Amino acid sequence: MTTVKDIDARGTQHCETTAVGVLLRHQGLDLSEPMLFGLGSGLSFIYWDSKNMGFPFLGGRIKPFDLSRNLANRLGLELLVQETTSPRRAWDNVAALIDAGHPVGLQLDSYYLDYFTSKVHFGGHVVAMYGYDDHHAYLVDTDQQGGAVSTSLAGLAQARAARGPMTAKHRSFTLTAPRNLPSPQGQIVPAITACAHAFLNPPIANLGHRGIEKAGKLVRTWLQRTDNPQRDLPQAARLMEKAGTGGALFRNLYRDFLAECAQLLDSSHLRTGLGLYAEAATLWTEAAALIAEAGESGDAQYLEQAGTVLRDLSRMEREAMQALSCLQE
Repeated sequence: MTTVKDIDARGTQHCETTAVGVLLRHQGLDLSEPMLFGLGSGLSFIYWDSKNMGFPFLGGRIKPFDLSRNLANRLGLELLVQETTSPRRAWDNVAALIDAGHPVGLQLDSYYLDYFTSKVHFGGHVVAMYGYDDHHAYLVDTDQQGGAVSTSLAGLAQARAARGPMTAKHRSFTLTAPRNLPSPQGQIVPAITACAHAFLNPPIANLGHRGIEKAGKLVRTWLQRTDNPQRDLPQAARLMEKAGTGGALFRNLYRDFLAECAQLLDSSHLRTGLGLYAEAATLWTEAAALIAEAGESGDAQYLEQAGTVLRDLSRMEREAMQALSCLQE
């Protein structure tokens, strides 16, 4: 069995920040999960639906792997990314790094991982790998999936080779911190204002505050959108709360990031954003509960209520991001 020494296998709430946290702690940089999420400008919103989808998808963050790229840019980290269409080369890339004592981040489809509790295809899942033997790979995943876990090498190969929405070609990556690391504190304002700008100026109506407003209109039609509302609406609500990391579609994580920043920066704009995101987090949980209730009861009035909550959330988050976009160095 080959394993990297001194791995702090702390599972946290979100897959990408969990994996990046493992890689950075191995480099001696220990930041909280909300700080990693916030410095990576991770918060966003997407309402996605198309003819080939069984049911609409609500997402609360930026695209998979953009967070890792943003973090590397902000903190001056060297991000080495390897991709290939060859399963053999993909394995060699990872094994060589682990043999040399480096944990590796992997992007893959969680459906094929032995330990994964929810059998849904998701090609944007990220784990940290720190060891292997003849039959298993040793990974760190979220708390919800068990933290330090193992999966068969065959399952790992399938997960890495998967194709479809949000997948990458056997993507593996490492992070290296420079000797003179810039202070994470100095990157807080640029990270917050970049996130706010993207959220306030989405290129299409499915994203950012416009996406939440669109969700508020379309959620009212969800009973007609499916022939199995008892299955699809509670599942959508579960994804909002459970896959939305700590519930509330990543809003809890961003609220906690802003609270950490408020300990370091004295800013009325920051306090305004924090207050609004604290309120938004509870409303997202309420919206998910209403959607689940609509599916279980078949009663459209719950979707009307959810639509109203989402409309309020669009306004609230827009106001929060407007305040945060005014932060100055």
